[in-house]
Amino acid sequence: MDTQNTIETDATVEESSSFLAAAFREIFYSPMNLALLSIIVFLVYKIVRDRTEGPGARDLSQQQAEPELPKLRRDFTIKELRPYDGNQPDGRVLVAVNGNVYDVTKGKRFYGPGGPYATFAGRDASRNLATFSVVANEKDEYDDLSDLGAMEMDSVRDWDMQFKEKYDYVGKLLRNGEQPTDYDNENDDDDEVPPVAADDKKKD
Repeated sequence: MDTQNTIETDATVEESSSFLAAAFREIFYSPMNLALLSIIVFLVYKIVRDRTEGPGARDLSQQQAEPELPKLRRDFTIKELRPYDGNQPDGRVLVAVNGNVYDVTKGKRFYGPGGPYATFAGRDASRNLATFSVVANEKDEYDDLSDLGAMEMDSVRDWDMQFKEKYDYVGKLLRNGEQPTDYDNENDDDDEVPPVAADDKKKD
């Protein structure tokens, strides 16, 4: 009985070896199969590499490659803001929300050229954020948002808070005829905190 089991085991091993040898020859002696194997190996390598590095590592390397821009501190009119869409030589991207201007250059993959919210760059994005629209705001005059409802204005203020927490505050978005602030006379500590928007003051 033991002899029979041994013979059957040996036969199974031989069959497995023969199968593996045939599969090996089929793969490595066929140019098409060899090419397919190379593609599979390459795809597996990419998947493993992406999981190991993660998207954050690639974003970090891109940020390290780009020189850090000096901090900007000034007020803007709508027309003055327009050139800061990331297409200029220094690549700086500014976005206005609720009367405040923010430097969103470090979020260029979202707001810079080719990004999903590139239409916000160099513009007042308040109305877009309130109405969930990505259509570029081409108005050349200050938009006081007076036609928006209470819920939409709450949304604008929420977005303003998020931008304040994540990005550098640059200055105010000037109304028609409003004079810019002289920030040279301010303390450095005050530069980091955006003032309360005029519309919010009225509501308080």
